[in-house]
Amino acid sequence: MDNLLLFALLSFFVSFILVSFLIPKISWVVKSRDLIDHPDQRSSHKSSTPTMAGVSFFLVLIFMLNVINAWDTDEIGINLIAAAALMFAIGLKDDLVVSTPRAKVIGEIMAILIIVFCNCLQVNSLQGFLGIQEVSTLLSTGIIVLMILTIVNAYNMIDGIDGLASGIGIVIFGVYGFLFYVAGEYFYFLLCLGLIGILLAYLRYNLSLTKKIFMGDTGSLIIGFCIGFLSLKFLAMDTSQMSEYTYKNENKFIIIAAVFFIPLLDTLRVIGVRLINKKSPFKPDNNHIHHILINLGLTHFKASMFLCLLNLLIAITLIILSTNFGSYIMLGFLIIYFGFFIGFFHLLRMNFEKKITFSM
Repeated sequence: MDNLLLFALLSFFVSFILVSFLIPKISWVVKSRDLIDHPDQRSSHKSSTPTMAGVSFFLVLIFMLNVINAWDTDEIGINLIAAAALMFAIGLKDDLVVSTPRAKVIGEIMAILIIVFCNCLQVNSLQGFLGIQEVSTLLSTGIIVLMILTIVNAYNMIDGIDGLASGIGIVIFGVYGFLFYVAGEYFYFLLCLGLIGILLAYLRYNLSLTKKIFMGDTGSLIIGFCIGFLSLKFLAMDTSQMSEYTYKNENKFIIIAAVFFIPLLDTLRVIGVRLINKKSPFKPDNNHIHHILINLGLTHFKASMFLCLLNLLIAITLIILSTNFGSYIMLGFLIIYFGFFIGFFHLLRMNFEKKITFSM
């Protein structure tokens, strides 16, 4: 445990320090090459801002995986590096020259498949979720690919205001870190700490008035992929050794949805609104939850903190409930939560539009 504490401190502080050091260098390169993000009509920012802080995420992630390699009993590190490199390439291309949705999805699926077929991440049973036990390899692979693909793109979609994507990421890695620590999965616990260090270092710059930088698709795709990777490990994890804290195995999908609640809620709501308005689900707009809060007068920081705390509260609540109730009841709780907050944010948007109409 002394070694674990040492590596935990190394994972967090080395990641924090390296990202803090690299981001100013990246910002200088981006500015000198005029790769700055210029605000458009749907942007909540008024000034041009450098982007691609995610380059530092990728570099530090690779370094960190080497630091904690001794704890990698699953020998999954090399697969994660290869998949992250592919995600990095996809994000970098999109930051430099915008990619088509189809090209991005194909590349993301290729990266996901690199980790899906690892022996330590095989999921051949839903462990009683909605009464389902064993499933075929083909069906299992399809479910996992769809789950990670949803996580990656939902996380990418919430990166719209300062502090939100990084704050949500910190909450998610914090919850997963706790669950992996209790389960004795220390490599994944250390990985979570390193990712928290990365995002905390970035958050300083993202919220800065004078040194602001965005993570870009380069960053959001890598962080979203790491969330998807950890979610897959959570599904495949043997929980029989968990003595201090237990939850029903059939609720693993519910817990993943709870941990990822705000990005998933925002994605479902935005896509639903776009389809109702007969628009492409891939067409960007300003109908996200964070746009609603900004329109109501909240600052970027307040809107981000509100959504991060809400995500944390819902995750803790549903995880605690998952210790006592089966998957049918837990799915009911999850649907109620989704329905309530979709209705809540819809009412907020309607009230804002009424005020705009009256003022005109």
